[in-house]
Amino acid sequence: MNISEFCIRRPVFATVLSLMLVIFGLIALERLPLREYPDINRPVVSISTIYRGASANVVENKVTQVIEDRIAGIEGVLKLESDSEDERSNIRIEFDVERDIDAAANDVRDRISGRTTDCQVGLHRRGGAVSQLQLRPDDAA
Repeated sequence: MNISEFCIRRPVFATVLSLMLVIFGLIALERLPLREYPDINRPVVSISTIYRGASANVVENKVTQVIEDRIAGIEGVLKLESDSEDERSNIRIEFDVERDIDAAANDVRDRISGRTTDCQVGLHRRGGAVSQLQLRPDDAA
């Protein structure tokens, strides 16, 4: 008697055996490590500002909001996060994976450059500083 005859005569045994194989296969599939997918780091540009003597509300209205408005139309922006505190703010811009980090940093620099006064703005990309910029919060009004 071979295995096919045995399974035909005992269909419950064949069904249980098949279900056990499927369950063990699903468990093994879940425990397999992923090696084929690369580690993807999205291009990120960070802007940090220092506005001496300003409250968080003033920094939000006169600096952070102005910068956010200027960089709102840049191509490939996936996420824009900002945080304003007393005398400082941080803006984090996350770009699409296909976007070149240097081109993205240049676009951000072009959008917020050309201002000078007592608000220091540092533009950073993942991996190091790109440049130092100046922003005049008085032009926000």
